[in-house]
Amino acid sequence: MSGVGFWEVDSAAAARANGRWWSENAAEYIDEHGDFLGDADFRWCPEGLREEEAGLLGDVHGLRVLEVGAGAAQCSRWLTGRGAHVLATDIAPGMVAQSAELDRRTGRRVPAVVADARALPLADASVDLAFTSFGAIAFVPDAARIHAEVARVLRPGGRWVFAVVHPVRWVFPDDPTSAGMRVLRSYFDRTPYVETDDDGAPLYAEYHRTMGDHVREVTAAGLLVDDVVEPEWQEQNRQVWGGWGPHRGRYVPGTAIFVTRRA
Repeated sequence: MSGVGFWEVDSAAAARANGRWWSENAAEYIDEHGDFLGDADFRWCPEGLREEEAGLLGDVHGLRVLEVGAGAAQCSRWLTGRGAHVLATDIAPGMVAQSAELDRRTGRRVPAVVADARALPLADASVDLAFTSFGAIAFVPDAARIHAEVARVLRPGGRWVFAVVHPVRWVFPDDPTSAGMRVLRSYFDRTPYVETDDDGAPLYAEYHRTMGDHVREVTAAGLLVDDVVEPEWQEQNRQVWGGWGPHRGRYVPGTAIFVTRRA
């Protein structure tokens, strides 16, 4: 019997399943969220915050930039328009194929490769800047490996900026309405969210980390935390995205963006 809930799951099997899920659902995902994300735009989160206004990456002109868990590389495509030399990576071949389709649609090509964020196909100290907007980190049980890999490929002083589901968001149901303003789970319960098939094999999984967990994983990789941004819901944003929406977004943070750098 298929199931949905919070329980322990085989870590390796869940990570593989997530790669398949994102690949198989890539086209549907772009159909559903493409208008909000844009073909060559850079939104950090469902709250609507754009890099153009946030400036978390700084001046990217001439820099070698890595996007981890890029999806269809909309953010990378925006950065190429600002003079960055970007490589987009994603675990899902279906997402890389969607990126190629957006290249054709926009006439702005972004090099994109299939790669596990825990084993990046790059040399040590080879990029100036790395980032991800909701990519990779939530979908592996060992996100510390992602931070370590990014630290390895960053040049000294290089930034690693990553947006994740705000840990506080984990305690609420996946309901953006007033009915979702209920605490259902302990903030400290790190049991993953799992969807399984009829045989009990994982189809999809997400892993919760507290704010402290994120900080410890980053600093263990030798990175320094410069800032943590918690975007407020933008008044003009009427988008509803899963558990994110304008009602609850006015009260509860849904995203945390960590701005870190290699010493």
